[in-house]
Amino acid sequence: MDKTPMLNRRKFISRSTQALALIPLVTVSEGQVWAAERITLDHPTASALGYVHDALKTDTTRFPKRLGPEGAKQFCSNCSQYKQTEEGWGTCAIFPNYLVAGPGWCNVWVPIT
Repeated sequence: MDKTPMLNRRKFISRSTQALALIPLVTVSEGQVWAAERITLDHPTASALGYVHDALKTDTTRFPKRLGPEGAKQFCSNCSQYKQTEEGWGTCAIFPNYLVAGPGWCNVWVPIT
């Protein structure tokens, strides 16, 4: 005779409550940053892409994309890779788990479409 334990209402409610309590621990909403730190200029990827916290300090001899009237309009804050998360700083798809400066710039700048 098969004696499979039945799940009664009390066990069901208890287990459901426990499962619901775990959801905030495993769910991260889009754009939410946990323990992100501000990227440093000596970070290998940042250095390779010419990232600077202040776009006006871009090395235009190395990255001429930032020259001219169109280049002068390029900032992290108006790049499609950027999403602001706190005052003056935000996340960037190019630098996961790091915050970049809104007035910054890197060579991967892409206009918002």
